Amino acid sequence: MPELPEMENYRRLLTNHITNIPIRQITVNREKSINIPADEFSNTLIGAKIIFVERRGKYLIFHMNDGRRLLLHLMLGGLLYMTFDNEARPSRSTQIEIHFGDRVLYFIGLRLGYLHLLTAKETDQALSRLGPDMMGRRMNKDVFIHRAAERRSTLKSMLVNQQAISGIGNCYADEIAFHAGIHPAVKVQQLPSSSLEKLYNSALLVLNDAIEHGGYMELPFSENDDLTGNYNEKCKVYDREGQPCVTCGNPINKLELSGRKVFLCPVCQPENV
Repeated sequence: MPELPEMENYRRLLTNHITNIPIRQITVNREKSINIPADEFSNTLIGAKIIFVERRGKYLIFHMNDGRRLLLHLMLGGLLYMTFDNEARPSRSTQIEIHFGDRVLYFIGLRLGYLHLLTAKETDQALSRLGPDMMGRRMNKDVFIHRAAERRSTLKSMLVNQQAISGIGNCYADEIAFHAGIHPAVKVQQLPSSSLEKLYNSALLVLNDAIEHGGYMELPFSENDDLTGNYNEKCKVYDREGQPCVTCGNPINKLELSGRKVFLCPVCQPENV
């Protein structure tokens, strides 16, 4: 599932490529991916412009020039792809296609994800339970420590809980825990403030690094995109079961914790706090 760095990468690319260009055509191939009838969806948006692209956690919000919003959540398996000047369309099936002048934005893999047309009030209501964005203005060290200390769960569960802190998923929870040298199964309430402060700093460092390298998406955003997905090779533990730890050389372990896969180094991340 795309997480904060992947969605931030998309936000920056989309800001550069689609803002203030009138929508000239929309194709909806899967009506379940939207929240109103396809004809109404298309008729409302054709001729409109996206003037601003915002990210909150794992969501993107497209601000339209008429005050409405398009709320995007890619969920598991969702991705975006753009073509320019009659380039070949993607080989994968698309659920929604939006044409902006000479470019087309394809929404792919929206089997669980969605693109909803909402008012500003409806958008805020839809995201009302979302915790502060890990990289947002409302987040700082004190807020992070306070919200983390409130949780009775394991570290992994707290980091991926979007009501506690938004934007972090399975991949970056494991990378952050490794960077901080903390076992993902430790109970958050057992961690001293110094460890939570270390965790906060690790989160900022890991997420900023991932953003700079385009996240871990497998497919590029467009034919000439050479940034998206470059963080794949920089992951230290995620999806590296059995490979040597970059720090100590011991094999990376994979565990299951509350139904989630967890990757860690048992030497660099001892279970004792």
